[in-house]
Amino acid sequence: MRRSPARAFPHLFPDPAETPMAPSGRAAETPALLVIDLERDTLDERKGFPITPLARGLLPVVNRLAGRFRARGWPVVFTTDAFEPGDFLFGGAMAPYSLRGTAGARVAAELDLQEGDLWLPKRRFSAFFGTDLAAWLRGRGVTLCAVAGVSTPFCVLATALDALSHDFKAVILEDAAAAPSAARHEALLSVYRRNPLFPLLRVLTSAALLAELDAGGEGGAA
Repeated sequence: MRRSPARAFPHLFPDPAETPMAPSGRAAETPALLVIDLERDTLDERKGFPITPLARGLLPVVNRLAGRFRARGWPVVFTTDAFEPGDFLFGGAMAPYSLRGTAGARVAAELDLQEGDLWLPKRRFSAFFGTDLAAWLRGRGVTLCAVAGVSTPFCVLATALDALSHDFKAVILEDAAAAPSAARHEALLSVYRRNPLFPLLRVLTSAALLAELDAGGEGGAA
């Protein structure tokens, strides 16, 4: 009889019921909100992308969350895809969109982008790949990246994993991210709800994260 991976390797698949929500005695975190790829092309209903309705549904949550972060002096980052017309990634099934320098590659007009926020065009999935984001965050004392936006299985996940690779804790915000379908979104999140990197990598709702940050003290910029 084959055992499940969780039973065969219990150290790699911790039981959430036996795992604390956060390390005891932790220092207050300084988080940054990373809003991934809610650009105009992605939200343009005329383009017929399956993810567009789900992405548009994130706008109120993301705007409220960004306001909460700003009120505490925590950084807010908006990334957008900035592909080249003949980009390597268009050699597969993905059709060209969000081309560098076009209006479609700008932050969606419905998002509350404010002075002091960082707009970060990027060439690949992760917000860290080929950018100065890690240095920018460290210069502001950031210790934790809260990742929102689209799409959960690609750019959101790639950014969260790259945050860990740059020694930032990462939280995927399940109610502030989306995939082309709710089923794909949940399938990806279910993989990371239990993972050997806990509590460095977690899946939380935005409300749960804010409550935890509030309980942990100020931790942000003065």
